[in-house]
Amino acid sequence: MAEGVLRTKAKEKSVSLEIDSCGTGDWHVGEAPDKRAQLCMKDHGYDISDLRARQFRIEDYDRFDHIFVMDKENYKNVVNLAPTNDHKKKVDMFLNLSHPGENRVVPDPYFGGADGFDDVYEMLASAAEAFLIETDESAR
Repeated sequence: MAEGVLRTKAKEKSVSLEIDSCGTGDWHVGEAPDKRAQLCMKDHGYDISDLRARQFRIEDYDRFDHIFVMDKENYKNVVNLAPTNDHKKKVDMFLNLSHPGENRVVPDPYFGGADGFDDVYEMLASAAEAFLIETDESAR
């Protein structure tokens, strides 16, 4: 969901970014997003049906300037894979974009109802907007 929001908002603002998402585990590799996530995103005007899950790779540290994670366990897993301290510095909690320094987690809506996906969408959209504002200001 975060990739879909950020990718679409960046395109709307004509901000050129390479955006990709992945998980730390391999249990959903190659699969499309959860149907409820797709429906939620469609209700908000986003199409994420083309996304496919992949697993985080060490090469991602060199490919991306920022690596955002959704929760503390993923933060720990990704940071533990970092080959250098400079790579570790690229990793941050996604919601720190909208709530700096608070290390808030994005709750996993998988085991809840549709409302959970809507709540997560709102969190992600707010963080994505904050990132694009920051990116635009640093580009000036």
